[in-house]
Amino acid sequence: MVEELDTYQDIEQITRMVIEVIQKNGEQREGMAVPVGVSARHIHLTQKDVETLFGDGYQLTVKKELMGGQFAANEQCTIVGLKLRAIENVRILGPVRKNSQVEISATDARTLGIQAPLRQSGNTAGSAPIALIGPKGAVYLEEGCIVAARHIHMTPAEALSASLKDGDYVSVRMGNDRGAILDHVKIRVDESFSLEMHIDTDEANACQVRQGDLARIIRTTGMK
Repeated sequence: MVEELDTYQDIEQITRMVIEVIQKNGEQREGMAVPVGVSARHIHLTQKDVETLFGDGYQLTVKKELMGGQFAANEQCTIVGLKLRAIENVRILGPVRKNSQVEISATDARTLGIQAPLRQSGNTAGSAPIALIGPKGAVYLEEGCIVAARHIHMTPAEALSASLKDGDYVSVRMGNDRGAILDHVKIRVDESFSLEMHIDTDEANACQVRQGDLARIIRTTGMK
């Protein structure tokens, strides 16, 4: 036989317990909280292009260590679009790569007057041409300038705990008063990574998000 509730306090207590369970379940469905990293425009170079821009035998020097064995270099150069519009003091990231690449925001692309496609880093085939000017010379890339697509770095253990794998896509909620849900966020998994979501300055400004703020994965959208 079910006992009747004796008092208003009983009803209030049970209501509070039910609300707590609902809130807890909602948090579990939303999944992992991820620190945000705001990625400004930057350049990756081959050793050949480093030497063209900075001189024979030149080696990039470390300003700040980054994840995955990368570093922000002290060196910077100017990037120039097809209409001779330029952005100065663009940071170079090391170490050197097999192919040179420039990653900018959509706003930067309009400033430079180029049609830079939205791509994951490293996918530069058929991307926009751009010129680089350094203190010792200039380099013209027939392709290599992209708007970097947002993504999340995580370790295999972190991916496992979130039931995710390399190459998955998720939706992420971020921001407060001007917050938004960002779809098509690629998961990138490697032992050398630290947990961090990378967005560009356009996305950060639109959501009023700063470096180190937390975003939350809210659902998995599968492969794309």
